[in-house]
Amino acid sequence: MKHISQEAISKMEKIERLNLINSCTGYKSANLLATKSLDGNTNVAIFSSITHLGSNPAIIGFIMRPTTVPRDTYKNIKETGYFTVNHITADMIADAHHTSANYDLGVSEFDKTSLEEEYKTNIETPFVKGSPVQLHCKYLNEYYIQENNTIHVIAAIENLFFEEKLIHKDGWLQIDKGNVVALNGLDGYCLPKLIDRFEYARKEVSTVSFYKK
Repeated sequence: MKHISQEAISKMEKIERLNLINSCTGYKSANLLATKSLDGNTNVAIFSSITHLGSNPAIIGFIMRPTTVPRDTYKNIKETGYFTVNHITADMIADAHHTSANYDLGVSEFDKTSLEEEYKTNIETPFVKGSPVQLHCKYLNEYYIQENNTIHVIAAIENLFFEEKLIHKDGWLQIDKGNVVALNGLDGYCLPKLIDRFEYARKEVSTVSFYKK
């Protein structure tokens, strides 16, 4: 196997280092975070750092890059306390990726792509139309990460919407049925497919597949 040391990584050209380190950790979630400012301006941006933190209470987290430059997503979340998380499908990837472009503060990516705003009853924050899994989230807290000047944002899932074809009897969502993509690195979009699913693992008991009983 090829070996690259920490010293060699630090001496790499910027883009090569970005590509290598962003891809070596494996597949990441691909989601669009949608927000709206207090004065009604919407924003949508792609994030690959959204993670499950707990189910009771239902909370998630994501990493906000350094706020040394204006960040509409962060600004809107801090103003209103709310945002939505929208899974990206295979037919959305070009527009979803374009939301990472560096537009001026206040410019809505909804206006610069074919992505469309969608609203639910009694929820003022926009969702992304066509997304098969949508989370309406409330800001709870944040933690500054001094090692790289980023922020870990913590939020509660207030409302959950999904296409009914995705859910199993035990509550599990099979998101490959919705053509949901994952990210390999910064710009590689992949379409995962379910291989198998297993029952809860217990020590000294053979692992049992749901599909091979």
